[in-house]
Amino acid sequence: MARRRGNNEGSISRRKDGRWMGRYTVHTADGPKQRAVYGKTRAEVSQKLTKAIVDRDSGLTFDAGNVKLGEYLDRWLSECVKGTVRESTFERYEYAIRPHIKPALGRIKFKSLTSAHVRAFYRLKLDGAEGSPGLAPATVHKLHGVLHKALDQAVADGLIPRNATDAVKIPRIDREEINPLTADEVGILLEAAREDRLEAVYVVAVRTGLRQGELLALKWDDVDLEEETLRVRRTLTYSGGKHFLSEPKTKKSRRTVRLTPSAVAALRGHLERQMEEIDRLGSLYQPGGLVFSSTTGSIINPSNLRNRSFARLLQRAGLSGRGVRFHDLRHTCATLLLSRNVNPKIVSEMLGHATIAITLDTYSHVLPEMQEKAAKAMEEALR
Repeated sequence: MARRRGNNEGSISRRKDGRWMGRYTVHTADGPKQRAVYGKTRAEVSQKLTKAIVDRDSGLTFDAGNVKLGEYLDRWLSECVKGTVRESTFERYEYAIRPHIKPALGRIKFKSLTSAHVRAFYRLKLDGAEGSPGLAPATVHKLHGVLHKALDQAVADGLIPRNATDAVKIPRIDREEINPLTADEVGILLEAAREDRLEAVYVVAVRTGLRQGELLALKWDDVDLEEETLRVRRTLTYSGGKHFLSEPKTKKSRRTVRLTPSAVAALRGHLERQMEEIDRLGSLYQPGGLVFSSTTGSIINPSNLRNRSFARLLQRAGLSGRGVRFHDLRHTCATLLLSRNVNPKIVSEMLGHATIAITLDTYSHVLPEMQEKAAKAMEEALR
């Protein structure tokens, strides 16, 4: 027979199998629910029940119940994520969950998910299934980031006691292979770009270190040719099958960059060419104010810029065998500046890195040369 411990304090009873059971009530978003704890002795159950009630009254009730992880992740996307992040970010979270996390872990009871489950999932994704290659470590990092965020929210909401991803070591990511051009190669490239419709893209890319998305989202309102500056206020984003302009992801990405005289000259020439295109097309031109646009004024598809314009430019310059990507123009800018002893803090701000640590880590290959120059400078100063 059950013995009550007082109003709202639960009850303890002995089951037919000889074990003891303690019941108590928790209040959830779906109304009051009964919970139970079990033990071999009444004293053991009494201790467990006391702790459960204290946790409940402290707001630490873990109410995952029989909910499957897949169900929770769907609710997390719709209730916690949607409308709080950029649409492109939401789509990345959704892509991590729907085709990857849910098929592997979605059927596991939410409250039963362990670090071993997560670890096995990461290994499966790295190794790949039969007939299909594994994912890159960087991609598994992204899956981990999404799962970790979702489970952190569950912990904060009191649904589970701990985050199963916390005890899992994520795979090491090899440092990005950067392939900057030398100063001589930059000269050859820009010479090959002369009179190209997008010549100014390459001049500005090398001399400012702007990201491709920042270049293609640049508007004339952001450029002051008299003051020789440009402001990075937006970037190009892909979502829903189309490209559109959006705000930069981080605060540091919003920045003002000083233009070199040659970049100013290239932009002036580009503006003149663009005005001629507008005159020729008349009402067919789409006036969006973009600095770098298609011949009709619309957004340039980044893959077209890389695979058509840039690839052809590399061929004309005789640099197609170097394996240079468009993003390496940004690396070229940073490497040339650092190799000439420009303060890394200035370079970091110019590139829009979130921290100087990112700059130093990415371009650590340049630092030994800088240290050697610093040692020689000290020797000369004290000679």
